[in-house]
Amino acid sequence: MARPERERAESAARQAAAQLTAQDVHGVALTFVDNAGVTRVKAVPTSRLAHAARWGVGASPSFDVFLVDDSSVTSRHIGGPDGDLRLFPDLDRLTVLAAQPGWAWAPADRYEQDGRPYAACQRLFARRMVEAAEARGLRLSMGFETEWVVARADAPGPGPRYAGAGPAYGMARVVELSDYLRDVLEALAAQDVAVLQIHPEFTPGQFEVSVAAADPVGAADLAVLVRETIRAVSARHGLDALFGPVVEPGGVGNGAHLHLSLWRDERNLCGGGTGPHGMTQECEAFLSGVLGELPALLAVGVPSPAGYLRLEPSRWAGAFQCWGLENREAALRFITGAPDDPRAANAEVKCFDPAANPYLVTGAVIAAGLAGMDERRTLPPPVAGDPATTGGSPRLPSSLAEAVEHFARSVPLRAALGDPLFEAILAVRKGEVKLFDGVAPADVAAATRGRY
Repeated sequence: MARPERERAESAARQAAAQLTAQDVHGVALTFVDNAGVTRVKAVPTSRLAHAARWGVGASPSFDVFLVDDSSVTSRHIGGPDGDLRLFPDLDRLTVLAAQPGWAWAPADRYEQDGRPYAACQRLFARRMVEAAEARGLRLSMGFETEWVVARADAPGPGPRYAGAGPAYGMARVVELSDYLRDVLEALAAQDVAVLQIHPEFTPGQFEVSVAAADPVGAADLAVLVRETIRAVSARHGLDALFGPVVEPGGVGNGAHLHLSLWRDERNLCGGGTGPHGMTQECEAFLSGVLGELPALLAVGVPSPAGYLRLEPSRWAGAFQCWGLENREAALRFITGAPDDPRAANAEVKCFDPAANPYLVTGAVIAAGLAGMDERRTLPPPVAGDPATTGGSPRLPSSLAEAVEHFARSVPLRAALGDPLFEAILAVRKGEVKLFDGVAPADVAAATRGRY
């Protein structure tokens, strides 16, 4: 980061710190998400925020080769005890945490000691992909759905005891946990997070919250903020919020579906065109690029062996490499929206889950889409019904090891990520394949459900 930029950040941070102090905020959590999908943190007293904005906060690059159990591997560019980075808070995203009195939060970008951008910073990667789209006159709007399972924190025994016994999507579940859900909504509103809807999901104790779309980096920031807010509210209610891809094998797991739309100026390119269901040619090429790269993208968006216990046919998880209009079994679901609202058309990638680093997801999806545009790709025919029974659609990888093979061969993802980040991701994925090799599904679920 250049010196003038750091000086401006220091000045802005002094003003922000004064406002935080007046609000009785004493600590600021600076977060980044590692390649295993775990949100890591360095925190500073509010009085040190200006120093952090000017000089950064030290952190080891070794976090980028941590596994979900906090063991680590090594890669060609990253690994071992050597080296140090500087974390710089993004003050534009600075947020007072409503469910953690006395605390604020800001996502951090990571730089080398000499001020150069850190090549393996996932948030800077997402920003590079946004800039690559902007260079073509394109703007992406994105939003994540957050699913989680609520369990009693003090439950005896090895398995979770779900909070609430109401049926799937049932009002009874809302009634049982109405105080808890009210506090989730209240905390998000106090943090200026625009909630679109909140509702029970299929699995016992499972809920979903959807928030308004944002720019891709902002959407990833929101994914982190929403999750940590839910975690904090849950703790205050004596509950555990479980974000793992599966809580118990054999059931429907947690997804982290990504919605996206593609814009040029103020026109939504997902509608008003002459392509499939009103897509423009640019939108079709972008979505075709994403669809074609999905086997490799799974190593980014379904990064844990636990995710493949969720990614099963006929569970609305998107286990097949196909797309369809409003088809909840397709990995890529297209939504036209109301006929008189051309701004509502969007696509949903259904196969991703909460173990994924949201910055890697947004950046990698953009990279795949832009590659599709470069090749002027077109979509295959859409699929209606359940592809598990209709046939004709290829199955997406059914294991992390299989997805890793596709990822390792992906030319557009390697080019976009760059070797240091690409190879660190590859090392972490291979490390988790080895970590859980031969482990029973129930034990995989137990080891991961509370880690994200």
